[in-house]
Amino acid sequence: MRLSLFSDYALRVLMFAALKGDAFSLSEVAEAYSISRHHLVKVVNYLAKLGYLETRRGRGGGISLGMPPEAIRIGMVVRRTEDTPFIVECFDKHRNTCPIDGSCRLKGALAQAVNAFYETLDRHTLRDLVSGSAGKGMREKLMPRQ
Repeated sequence: MRLSLFSDYALRVLMFAALKGDAFSLSEVAEAYSISRHHLVKVVNYLAKLGYLETRRGRGGGISLGMPPEAIRIGMVVRRTEDTPFIVECFDKHRNTCPIDGSCRLKGALAQAVNAFYETLDRHTLRDLVSGSAGKGMREKLMPRQ
């Protein structure tokens, strides 16, 4: 399974927010990851709409986490940011044109694999991704001392 760039960027922004701990700008994230600021605008707005981030305009504004990192389940973030959960045509009952649907066992095997993928991600929180030595290493790479 391949994640969309939108999901990838969403996870990166959330990790940056958890590591930063306080308000930051969109430009900081764009620079840290070498990602277009334009691409990040939609991601940040969507994450804010879902409550994962808070955004404040004006003096003293910025972006910050909207909930504790231990409350953010990675599986749920991916579910909410992936635009198409269908990895094969037969998963979409409205667009399925497969002539062997109903007698093919591949659909069931793939459904189990997708469920296992999300169940594994559900075991991890944002806190898990940025804690310990991994978080320290990420912080050093993304937020060099000034």
